[in-house]
Amino acid sequence: MTEDLTKQNDRRDRPRFSLNVPLTVLIGDHELPAYTRDVSDRGVYFHLALSDSKLIGRDFEFVLELPPEITFSTWCSIRCRGRLVRKEDTARDLTGIGAEIVQYSILREASATA
Repeated sequence: MTEDLTKQNDRRDRPRFSLNVPLTVLIGDHELPAYTRDVSDRGVYFHLALSDSKLIGRDFEFVLELPPEITFSTWCSIRCRGRLVRKEDTARDLTGIGAEIVQYSILREASATA
């Protein structure tokens, strides 16, 4: 029953994938490490240190590292321009960031050597 209520209250029209992968927020000369909670083709939710979250404005850039299970080939780095949708304090001095992906480009794809 709780699951049914969650689905009813979820306004997203795209499937999300629970994915805990590295993400780096790029603010000027600063590179802020973070980890995703979930990802879709239009957005991402990630956790960032509470002290670093103050640096994130409405628009920002980040690099997402996607594993072979998602890309169906090799690890891949994706550079994104994002737009802040929400910030929320979470446990352990972390801030949860919800962002819309406005634009992206593939930076590199690791060569498959096996």
